[in-house]
Amino acid sequence: QVQLAESGGGLVQAGGSLRLSCEARGIIHSINAMGWYRQAPGKQRELVATITTGGTTVYADSVKGRFTISEDKAKYTVYLRMNSLKVEDTAVYYCNLQGWVTYWGQGTQVTVSS
Repeated sequence: QVQLAESGGGLVQAGGSLRLSCEARGIIHSINAMGWYRQAPGKQRELVATITTGGTTVYADSVKGRFTISEDKAKYTVYLRMNSLKVEDTAVYYCNLQGWVTYWGQGTQVTVSS
């Protein structure tokens, strides 16, 4: 069983920065990619950024140039550096691991105030 431990969410003013972390814990047989999704109130969950084990990254258009995803393979950890945050970035951010099975974290709240 794999658990994804997220941290780093919080309240920040518009224009500020946050860094999210997600550590995969447990018996991990296979990882194809890890990443972050978000869900704002009343909206569907959407992709924010992913990174494959080969280092290929994918970003949502809305965060390109502001967010950076990175990983520490030795620690089974993925990070999301969020700069120039906007009010519309407010959401619950979920960590995601894609392998033989897809796993989700519990979510961490990011609130950006104007």
